[in-house]
Amino acid sequence: MPLLYTIGKLTVGPTVRLAFRPHVEGLEHIPPTGGAIFAGNHLSVADELLLGTVVPRHLAFWAKSEYFTGTGVKGTISKFVLTGLGAIPVERAGGRAALSAFDAAIPVLKAGDLVAVYPEGTRSPDGRLYRGRTGTARLALAAGVPVIPVGVIGTDKAQPIGTRVPRPGKAKITIKFGKPLDFTGRSDDRTSLRQMTDELMAEIQQLTGQEYVPRYAPRRAEATGDPTA
Repeated sequence: MPLLYTIGKLTVGPTVRLAFRPHVEGLEHIPPTGGAIFAGNHLSVADELLLGTVVPRHLAFWAKSEYFTGTGVKGTISKFVLTGLGAIPVERAGGRAALSAFDAAIPVLKAGDLVAVYPEGTRSPDGRLYRGRTGTARLALAAGVPVIPVGVIGTDKAQPIGTRVPRPGKAKITIKFGKPLDFTGRSDDRTSLRQMTDELMAEIQQLTGQEYVPRYAPRRAEATGDPTA
């Protein structure tokens, strides 16, 4: 686990847990060792903070590549923090540039680390669960690791879209981890990837109880949830 991440779990982690008091279910589904992908619904920017707080192991998140290349004092601090946290840079230009995040995540997973993704590709605009993009399934097959479904409830009330500061106490936060999905041996053709992704989204829906929308969520400019889509 990166040193800065460890420091954060020992300092910021207890504060976050005390403020939000998240109810957590299914921790037994988190493997004690080995790589795995955490794939969950995405309601708020607070999702990453809370997920990183309750998962006992290091969890690598995607982060916009601009945060790694900024200049001046702010840019230097941003690069230092994200690098220290083990974040994976994402290019928003699309095409081959966007797939650099996919390439960067494979060795991380094969080395036995955990990576968090949001198959919807962006935060839900209305609290419903939208169709998943197939990048998560492709990443799981390429790295040879299981996918752990994650369901988060209440973060859209604690920090709605457009709100900069979380508001602890505004809603009960629940985080659920489902049984790992093993896609080993499955084909990576388009039809199979779609089927695996739909299976994953069905598991997430079971955890959250959200209404499912069979279309992709509208893209936000800052969306980085599933850069491999």
